[in-house]
Amino acid sequence: MERIYIFDTTLRDGEQTPGANLSTEEKLIIAKQLSRLGVDIIEAGFPISSPGDFEAVKLIAREVKGPIICGLARARAEDIDRAAEAIKIAERPRIHTFISTSDIHLKHQFRKTREEVLAIVAEMVARAKGYVEDVEYSPMDATRSDHEYLYKVLEIAIEAGATTVNIPDTVGYTTPAEFADLIRGIKKNVKNIDQAVISVHCHNDLGMATANSLSAVLAGARQIECAVNGLGERAGNTSLEEVVMSLATRPDNFKAETGIKLDEIYSISRMVSSLTGIPVQPNKAIVGANAFAHESGIHQDGVLKERSTYEIMRPETIGLSKSRLVLGKLSGRHALGQRLGELGYQLSKEELNGAFVRFKELADKKKEVFDEDLIALVEDEVFSIPETFSLEDVYTVSGSRQIIPEATVKLRRGDKVFEEKVWGNGPVDAIYLAIDKITGLPCELMDFSVRAVTEKKDALGEAMVKIKHKGEIIIGRGASTDVIEASAKAYLAAVNRLVYKMRERKGKED
Repeated sequence: MERIYIFDTTLRDGEQTPGANLSTEEKLIIAKQLSRLGVDIIEAGFPISSPGDFEAVKLIAREVKGPIICGLARARAEDIDRAAEAIKIAERPRIHTFISTSDIHLKHQFRKTREEVLAIVAEMVARAKGYVEDVEYSPMDATRSDHEYLYKVLEIAIEAGATTVNIPDTVGYTTPAEFADLIRGIKKNVKNIDQAVISVHCHNDLGMATANSLSAVLAGARQIECAVNGLGERAGNTSLEEVVMSLATRPDNFKAETGIKLDEIYSISRMVSSLTGIPVQPNKAIVGANAFAHESGIHQDGVLKERSTYEIMRPETIGLSKSRLVLGKLSGRHALGQRLGELGYQLSKEELNGAFVRFKELADKKKEVFDEDLIALVEDEVFSIPETFSLEDVYTVSGSRQIIPEATVKLRRGDKVFEEKVWGNGPVDAIYLAIDKITGLPCELMDFSVRAVTEKKDALGEAMVKIKHKGEIIIGRGASTDVIEASAKAYLAAVNRLVYKMRERKGKED
């Protein structure tokens, strides 16, 4: 098995994602987690870009042990000097310097000739080598560069002291077959290439960053530059979790491995998402919310019988506890029975059939059926309970200024109607306090949520509550186009369930 080095650029290129902005302290937190993850190189930042970035790179260089700590620098003396100053305290420092080699960049951006760039590469790589032993050089926009010229630039960089030569697909232009051919061409035509590690840095503009990086590995690259969650300029960089899990899942194909601790992948993904404020899309490979979720009845049935039928990776491998069966209108009877069993309901075949009919009716109205829905469904339809208290009326008053929220609640019990008027912290709180007063069963509200069941302004709102009374936890559900009324119904449903259970216990004791 060949060893592939993982170069993480979340803190440098990843932070260039529009909307991402990390403080020095947040960068250190992520860098320490990257060290626990087992990345080989952390590109901590671009020291000359700002005083804050310089201080962040310097702090990471001092505090983070294990990985190589790398600072980025343009092929300019002032950049290289600044990077060297930032990383000099690191246990294992690296300077990464770059300049473009494509004619389109040289003509329109740098305004330099090919010969001028050759001289700059030789001088600046040597300057970096004067500070550190470990120097990386990148010919920016390599995939749109003339190949013969690129070979010459890489040869000069290695002669000047580069220990890693990185081949960037800066604008995400290449394809897997083309990129593999380029790497093979470099191995064949750069005479001193055996003195350096070939690295690749792919962007995802055409959605091929991971595929291009893996093709490069098959062609002989031994370092992959990537970012957690695929963050980076424009459409982002190669996704760390995707390349790592591809190598781990298909050793038969790649015959390569990394030093990454796979069970730390999910936690670093969530950390980076939280600190950058950039959510992970649900269908994101490996770490998306749906990556290990199954809704189709056929898929659910297969996974329940044998996980490998529809899962090529185990969720536990990346640090998740288990797969998720999403219960919706496409789910089957097997999945429903399995989930109800996990919730503590062992139904007979007839009971499950009845519950399945009601489940399908509910699933047609909702995108996803939650555990609370299933509990309410089973207890309403299979283990139905008599209603002790029913809601006759609810009236609330509240406002944003100098108005103390109050609620008037009327409940019917048999032939009698009880009414209470109570003040609370809000209209819902006041309603619940009034219900407690009427029923004589003060309960602690453990959880409360409201969500729309249908669409548009007249949407049916559904409230879910979880209450606790003397250590017993009960769930209630209520629906109405008025969310205040739905909230009252949900709480009352939970109280009625509590009353029924208390009576049932008393009957058994008697």
